[in-house]
Amino acid sequence: MNAPVATHNLIKGATGDWEIVIGMEIHAQVLSQSKLFSGASTEFGGAPNDHVSLVDAAFPGMLPVINAECVAQAVRTGLGLKAKINLRSVFDRKNYFYPDLPQGYQISQYKDPIVGEGEVIVDVPDGRQIVVGIERLHLEQDAGKSIHDLSPGASLVDLNRSGVALMEIVSRPDMRSSEEAKAYVTKLRTILRYLSTCDGDMDKGSLRADVNVSVRRPGEALGTRCEIKNVNSIRFIGQAIEYEARRQIGVLEDGGTIDQETRLFDANKGETRSMRSKEEAHDYRYFPDPDLLPLTFEQAFVNGLATGLPELPDAKKARFVSDYGLSAYDAGVLVAERETADFFEEVAKARDGKAAANWVINELFGRLNKEGLTVATSPVSAHQLGAVIDLIGEKVISGKIAKDLFEIVWTEGGDPRAIVEERGLKQVTDTGAIEAAVDAIIAGNPDKVEQVKLKPTLLGWFVGQVMKSTGGKANPQALNDILKDKLGIE
Repeated sequence: MNAPVATHNLIKGATGDWEIVIGMEIHAQVLSQSKLFSGASTEFGGAPNDHVSLVDAAFPGMLPVINAECVAQAVRTGLGLKAKINLRSVFDRKNYFYPDLPQGYQISQYKDPIVGEGEVIVDVPDGRQIVVGIERLHLEQDAGKSIHDLSPGASLVDLNRSGVALMEIVSRPDMRSSEEAKAYVTKLRTILRYLSTCDGDMDKGSLRADVNVSVRRPGEALGTRCEIKNVNSIRFIGQAIEYEARRQIGVLEDGGTIDQETRLFDANKGETRSMRSKEEAHDYRYFPDPDLLPLTFEQAFVNGLATGLPELPDAKKARFVSDYGLSAYDAGVLVAERETADFFEEVAKARDGKAAANWVINELFGRLNKEGLTVATSPVSAHQLGAVIDLIGEKVISGKIAKDLFEIVWTEGGDPRAIVEERGLKQVTDTGAIEAAVDAIIAGNPDKVEQVKLKPTLLGWFVGQVMKSTGGKANPQALNDILKDKLGIE
């Protein structure tokens, strides 16, 4: 039985509508100090072939030994994906030749992975929520890196990455647009970062995506898919899907057929190109690795890891909505990164949650984005921002002065309360002083006084003039009340 078609994601072709079907294989580098089967360092950026053990280089007689922390990290990730944890899994040899794979095979998992079916709940930019099924997560070792641009006559091989633990997270083909796919990768990366099982740094290759794309007429069976290998940015994932879907639609509308193949995305040209025909599992001649016993552990091991998990994004978002009265959108923005959520909670402690969210999202994030900074490198601390919010709540300063104060703290630092005292930024709450300022503006603008009685919206002009004459320090509520009274406006 075919699933119902979501009409908002259809692409219009020359001969009618088409639907994109997307599945992904995410390769996430495990956060651990040593590799999956050796004690060599996983530190990024070492000199070529500096972090290579005899096991990684496949010297004769060298045997792999499983890294227990990598196993724990895979289980933690599975729990974070609400997935089934398999207490018994098997490491297989996946046989293929490549210059940066010294063994001539990759140790991976095939029929018996460490993690089974799970799911990821994804918020799509258009306001919808979709559920992307996880088919499996398996552990495998990474290959090395071939470098082709340092010598005119030779390719060089760096084995620093060889043997680093990867989690391959395989989704079901549940996504129907490039936006859904980008949102899925973003959410998955957020979960991995919360769990501290992968840093998600796509620039360093810690997270890479193989994107499977096919197209079909709405309601028809799945089409032939093409796999776009090793896409290393969320923006490129979106571009690759858009190009590949339209390429396939063009081929089919011209009467052609889609060849199942592996393709590469050229970011400079914004297009995919054929790399090789797609291998099937039998091409790799999988068989259990004779040097490794099946991996088995008790449920108590899983339970112990589960108790140590942090609060994950979905649970944190729900709590922010219920505890702080935030909108689902604002809560989603705040929980996108664990550091951001922690910063917000520090600001919101014993304060109005909505006011804290407003300042964090609009003022702080806006400025951080403009300056290319992060919460971790913010010149304004949670304590300082909280003090600004307190000063507004206590009616010591107005909202306008608060923005000026934020600018001072951002550029010069310091204690917001002390700055307000030293620079005379307190708002005027003395009604006598505000009345005097109002009287002066009314006396100097008799024509405006007549106009405001016919058009009450002109009251804003008077507010602006009084604020200007008081340096923005007049208490806004008191000012409005006094103006309405003196001008006879309800």
